[in-house]
Amino acid sequence: MKDVLLIALYAFLGAAAAGLLGAVALRALRHRSVAVSLTVVAVVSVTAMLAGTLAVAWAMFLSSHDLTVVTTVCAMAAVVSLATALLLGRWVVARSNALTQAARSFGEGGSFAAPGGSATAELAALGRELAATSEKLARSREREQALEASRRELVAWISHDLRTPLAGLRAMSEALEDGVAEDPQRYFRQIRTEVDRLNSMVGDLFELSRIHAGALPLSIGRMSVYDLVGDALAGVGPLAREHGVRLVGDAVEALPVEVDGKEMTRVLGNLLVNAIRRTPADGTVAVAAQREADTVVVSVTDGCGGIPEEDLPRVFDTGWRGTEARTPPAGAGLGLAIVRGIVEAHAGRATVRNVPGGCRFDIVLPAARA
Repeated sequence: MKDVLLIALYAFLGAAAAGLLGAVALRALRHRSVAVSLTVVAVVSVTAMLAGTLAVAWAMFLSSHDLTVVTTVCAMAAVVSLATALLLGRWVVARSNALTQAARSFGEGGSFAAPGGSATAELAALGRELAATSEKLARSREREQALEASRRELVAWISHDLRTPLAGLRAMSEALEDGVAEDPQRYFRQIRTEVDRLNSMVGDLFELSRIHAGALPLSIGRMSVYDLVGDALAGVGPLAREHGVRLVGDAVEALPVEVDGKEMTRVLGNLLVNAIRRTPADGTVAVAAQREADTVVVSVTDGCGGIPEEDLPRVFDTGWRGTEARTPPAGAGLGLAIVRGIVEAHAGRATVRNVPGGCRFDIVLPAARA
């Protein structure tokens, strides 16, 4: 038993010396290719085995012939190990280079495609992650391009919508200043109307900027959807009578929600005004609210005749105003964008779909906790 322990000690000391040298070599070569590291590992393994064997052989005083045999066996093992390490290293390096080459497409604004052929599990996993990241970047670029397009359209439309009332205000103010206005009171009323219109546009822009900045202040309280819809219907009643549109709100359940009453009233008001303006005379705008699972769905259905399918994904985009036939003279394309922003700030979502004779806007909000 003592001899076995002594042999184990000599073998350990010889192998430890080789391992220590190998660790120093790996640290010095840590920035080199993986093929070099694999070669060093193979050399360390064979050297550790050879050092331990030689230490034991020296301690046991083997004959020179036996020592030569042992050394030859170790040398052959070293040759095979080195060859295997080099082949494996070259294969791994080739796969890494191919993956690096494919990943360069990120910087060129392209998409990533993992190189074909077999690969180690780690390289394959890295390729899958890069492909997933490429898809996310592509979607981000598409969203950025769509947002930039919306911003350009918004600037163009706002500039156009501001130019008209400003030109009218200037003309009326000059007429009043020169004393050529036949009915000054009518001019004053018109100036007040145009100023209110401009103030509304600026207010919408400010609200939208707060929504995009994530700085929309909310005062959350528990209230009934029935009361919210009732207040919104009362607010748009005069506009509906002016356009000859019937308002229907019989299918509204008294469901509790936790929302900012002021902001949610604005959401419903925007949807109702939008629906009334696009519904022909003698048409109907219906409001409904019902419980679905853990949510409360408030819907506004109009008689606009429907929205082209290709435009449905853009309805809530900033600046979208649809076709010319659906564009109100005073609209700046901000109302539905504000609707979506306020609803999402309440952890809800806004959707739209076509229904027979018109379209339906759904506001999905989390149901209030019992």
